[in-house]
Amino acid sequence: MRVLLVEDDEETAAYVLRGLREHGHQADHAPDGREGFFLASGSDYDVMVVDRMLPVMEGLGFVRTLRGAGLQTPVLFLTALRGVGDRVQGLEAGADDYLVKPFAFSELLARLQALARRPPLKNPPTLWRVADLELDLLKRVVTRGGQRVELQPREFLLLEFLMRHADRVVTRTMLLEGVWEFHFDPRTNIVESHISRLRSKISRGGREPELIHTVRGSGYIMRAPGS
Repeated sequence: MRVLLVEDDEETAAYVLRGLREHGHQADHAPDGREGFFLASGSDYDVMVVDRMLPVMEGLGFVRTLRGAGLQTPVLFLTALRGVGDRVQGLEAGADDYLVKPFAFSELLARLQALARRPPLKNPPTLWRVADLELDLLKRVVTRGGQRVELQPREFLLLEFLMRHADRVVTRTMLLEGVWEFHFDPRTNIVESHISRLRSKISRGGREPELIHTVRGSGYIMRAPGS
């Protein structure tokens, strides 16, 4: 079994690496999310062990970037964040399992072996469509009616989140956590201002039918006209 460990705590990393190698497994280590993604995208791992609280690129962002790039290697979050909400966030970000520190190495190894035995998943969709609006994750391109729509990086993430949840109401809290990775309400109009700019860009100043709709008291929904 070939394992990538993305962990910034030196003591924890040394303990896990030693245990894996003593059991005959190959293990590489990255001390932050950016280096972890570099290793993950350039090598073929059976499973990854990822801390949530990482420097440079934290754990949720690492997994989302991994999945956005089409990499489906099983991921186990190994973290001190033990709340139910923390586990839900980790799994919704694209992780396959979640183990809380402190932990027994025997349990970690058993979970990794179970993940490595899973059959490969089908390739995830890389092209999202709502009406005549298309978002290509691989090319990082958005078009409407065949014409390119220029978006800032955060606007692209916001549109991706809305399109993944098309025909479902998404709340302000969901957007703050899923797009900005805020686990608190900053008490600003950051969501509203980005939604407004995004609406203007994808409707080309009101010349195209609206796709992003406000649901009063709840949030927003993306849906095609007439649906």
